[in-house]
Amino acid sequence: MRMTYRQQLQEAASTLVHLALAEDIGSGDITTTHLVPAELRGKARVVAKEPLVTAGYLPFIMVFESLSKDIVCSFMIEEGAEIAAGDVIASLTGPYAALLTGERTALNFLQHLSGIATLTRKFVHKIAAYDTILLDTRKTIPGWRLLAKEAVRLGGGTNHRLGLYDAFLIKENHIAACGGITRAFELARQQKSDNMKIEIEVRTLDELREALSCKPDIIMLDNMSFEEMRHAVLEVAGKVKLEASGNVTLETIEDIATTGVDYISVGAITHSARAVDLSMLIEPL
Repeated sequence: MRMTYRQQLQEAASTLVHLALAEDIGSGDITTTHLVPAELRGKARVVAKEPLVTAGYLPFIMVFESLSKDIVCSFMIEEGAEIAAGDVIASLTGPYAALLTGERTALNFLQHLSGIATLTRKFVHKIAAYDTILLDTRKTIPGWRLLAKEAVRLGGGTNHRLGLYDAFLIKENHIAACGGITRAFELARQQKSDNMKIEIEVRTLDELREALSCKPDIIMLDNMSFEEMRHAVLEVAGKVKLEASGNVTLETIEDIATTGVDYISVGAITHSARAVDLSMLIEPL
C-alpha cells in the first residue's frame, strides 16, 4: 500500500532523527552520564530570541521520544504561526539527562526548519497583493526534502514537484538531448500518466512560442528579464500557466509578480535559509 504524505513525512523525520542522534551521541554522552544523576528530573522551555515562523515540531519531539518515553512535550504555539522574540514555543518535562542529551539535536531541527518557514513567509508577504504563487524547488539538503518542503508549506509557500518522479520538467539539457522542444514534449506526452503534468523550460521568446504550440501544463521562464516576462504573459494570454525562475531575491520578487506570471519558484527558501535563533532553558524540578 502506498504511504500517505503524512506517513512519508514521519518516515523521513524518523530517519533523520536516528542519524542525527547517532552522529551526536556516538558511544555516549559522557558529560551528562557522569555528571547528572539518573533519577534527576527537569523541565525546559524553548524560547524564540527573534521574530520567526515556527516549523519542525515533528523531528523536535521525535528526538526526545527516542531518548526517553518519560518526556512530555507541549507546544505552546501552533506550527506555522508568526511569533515574537521572547515567546515560548514549547515546554518539556522528564528525565534531566534526556533533556540535556537531546537539546542540541532537537534545536538543530527546529532552528533550521523554522528558518525555512520564516524566509518563505517573507517572500510570500512580498507578493501578497498579486495573484502569484510562490513555489519551492528541489534545491534542498540531501535527505531533508520532505521536511524542508513541509516547512515551506507552513511558511505559506506551495510545493513544486517533490522529486524527479512526480512530474515532467523538460529543461535545457533534456531539449538538447532530444533535438528540440517539440520532440522532447512528444516523448514526454507519450509516457505520462493521466494526472501527471508536463512543464517546459524556455530561455527566449522564440522558445516560448514553440513550447506554447505544444500545449504543456506549465512553461518556465528561465532567467528572463522583466520586459521579456511581460511579453511572455501577453503572448500566452492565459493559455498556459507561466512560472518565473532564476536568481529570485526578496528585492526582485515583487517586480517579477507585477509581470503577471502565475508562479515564481525560489531555490533560496530551502538552500539559503538562515537558522533562526532559539534557546532551550533547562532546570531541575
